[in-house]
Amino acid sequence: MNARRSRTGGPARRGRAGSRPGGIRTGRAPSGRRRGAAAAWGLALALTALAPVAPAAAAPAEPCTARTGPYQRPLEEYLGRPVDGVQSTADCEAIRAFQISQDLTPADGYARLATYRWMIAAQARANPNAEGKCPVRGYRVTCLDLDRQLLWVQRSSGVVFDPVPIRSGRDTQETRLGWHSIYWRSRDHVSTIYDNAPMPFAQFFDGGQALHGRYDDLYDGGGSAGCVNLRLSDASELWDLLDIDDQLFIWGTKPGTDG
Repeated sequence: MNARRSRTGGPARRGRAGSRPGGIRTGRAPSGRRRGAAAAWGLALALTALAPVAPAAAAPAEPCTARTGPYQRPLEEYLGRPVDGVQSTADCEAIRAFQISQDLTPADGYARLATYRWMIAAQARANPNAEGKCPVRGYRVTCLDLDRQLLWVQRSSGVVFDPVPIRSGRDTQETRLGWHSIYWRSRDHVSTIYDNAPMPFAQFFDGGQALHGRYDDLYDGGGSAGCVNLRLSDASELWDLLDIDDQLFIWGTKPGTDG
């Protein structure tokens, strides 16, 4: 086969690598000046990427304007504020900071019942059984103090579930006292007695009375129909901890009931 011919009649010239036909060279290596500029530019980009980013300024806290609450004095005393029973801006800010630390909502600085109950739990946290009213055993015991409306779990002298607020039975429907044992558990239980009321994480211990979570306000209505109500997150953690045949001990009197 004849070689391809150029227009001049001679054989077509093969272009060298990196050159165009006609001998015009391409892909020429950059000069030293260009190489230096490229290196400097790359270094600048790397340093920019590594430079610390200044944190965004925190948004200023909203003014604390909650009025005096029904549990103003005990919260003032607990938080080290002047105890006068009258809300000040500093009182409001201290109560709001406590509410935030306990994951309470709303966290608005108002001294309501829920905040007071969590103050009681915080006071008890170091040693909830300081008065020795919950029997100490080598096995797990769930302790329910109706006087303070608290629940915690202990084994021997150690606490394995920190005290949390509860809501026990109202007057004439009091939570039954003494020793009990968990005999049935139902994670997504619905009441067959009280209009299909939800009873999440229900752990039954005596004739239909159970530990269980509550979707609504834990303190709404003054008391339960005998069950021990907990905040939903606390009921979930207790569900993971306890099991069938776990022992409960209940004592005391719910404030506002005849026992």
